Amino acid sequence: MIRKFNKNDINTVMEIWKNENIKAHKFIPKEYWESNYNFVKEAILNAEIYVYTIKEKIVGFVGLDNNYIEGIFVDTNNQENGIGTALLNKVKESRDRLELSVYKKNTNAISFYKKNGFVIESENIDNDTKEIEYTMIWKK
Repeated sequence: MIRKFNKNDINTVMEIWKNENIKAHKFIPKEYWESNYNFVKEAILNAEIYVYTIKEKIVGFVGLDNNYIEGIFVDTNNQENGIGTALLNKVKESRDRLELSVYKKNTNAISFYKKNGFVIESENIDNDTKEIEYTMIWKK
């Protein structure tokens, strides 16, 4: 089930955010994610977030800032079950265009987004990590 985020979800959402960023981005020191934890926790409280639950337990979420997808995160034990696609489809319902950034080395995420209709629009360097990232766009 997908529902809107509420403030009581913050600790579970942040745990998924931290764990999955560290696992998906082995090319970035885990200290980077740990040092950004409090900043992201504050930002999430002001973002548009949808959570995916199984038996009332949060197993994934998508975060948005207008038409920009800040991230889709699914707990490792629940990946490959269509949860990321369901979250993405939820936000596609109310938008004609979506944009996101993804690290070039995160080939699994790039494949996922391409499979769901996103195309690479540009390539940039992330100032914080010095890693190459793609800007990807989806249009209805």
